[in-house]
Amino acid sequence: MSIKLKFSIIMILVLLSKGAFSQDKNFYIFLCFGQSNMEGNAKFEPQDTTVDQRFKVLQAVDCPEIGRVKNNWYTAVPPLCRCKTGITPADYFGRTLVANLPKKIRIGIINVSVAGAKIEVFGQDTYQSYSATAPDWMKSMIGEYNGNPYARLLELAKLAQKSGVIKGVLLHQGESNTNDTLWTKKVKAVYDNLVKDLNLKAKSVPLLAGEVVNADQGGICSSMNKIIATLPKTIPNTYVISSAGCPCSADHLHFTAAGYRELGRRYGLQMLTLLGVKNPEVK
Repeated sequence: MSIKLKFSIIMILVLLSKGAFSQDKNFYIFLCFGQSNMEGNAKFEPQDTTVDQRFKVLQAVDCPEIGRVKNNWYTAVPPLCRCKTGITPADYFGRTLVANLPKKIRIGIINVSVAGAKIEVFGQDTYQSYSATAPDWMKSMIGEYNGNPYARLLELAKLAQKSGVIKGVLLHQGESNTNDTLWTKKVKAVYDNLVKDLNLKAKSVPLLAGEVVNADQGGICSSMNKIIATLPKTIPNTYVISSAGCPCSADHLHFTAAGYRELGRRYGLQMLTLLGVKNPEVK
């Protein structure tokens, strides 16, 4: 076989491989994980159901009742987590980005969260032992992620990388780990695994971590915010999102729909700053 023919074959294979892996650099993907406040505890309202088609969600579980099949992209009309979850910070995070970024940019969300769960449910050395002792209602949620929430998040993230570029990670978790001084190290282990397993660069993939219901709202886990505030010392490219003034529900554990909207906007405004957007508008 001549050198010229060999070169032609190689070029054809390269072109075919590019066609099979059509990644859009203008499709920004964000990974979301946590417990019930990232799932979305408050019911979404009519104003939350009008969504720009540039904002997408990669479905994590099958939801035939709302016409969604897992592993497929849909316009990000809530719910963005599982079939019967509510409005989440990710809703207005995505809306805020879409409203302030060029029309060519699309936003994609992946949300894998487990209500009531400690961060250990995402730890690859701890999820099995943690799940084994979890209450039945939580085991059912974990089961929707094939028994391993981290692995499911990773599977979806790898699928998303075929379509777009992972630009950040959103975390809202901590209520079940209140006053756990090792929490920051446990979060770091999950974040480091994502960076390694997805071949990412930590400097290019910030972690945005939201505070739990604030003391100014009578948050019953608000002492955890002191620990969350130290997360940037453990994971340098981390930004803590304040929950001050975000309204909460009667249980003082979850946010109201208005609280989720405001917290989500704050996540979005922080990300826009990191993306170099000056003077973003609050949407």
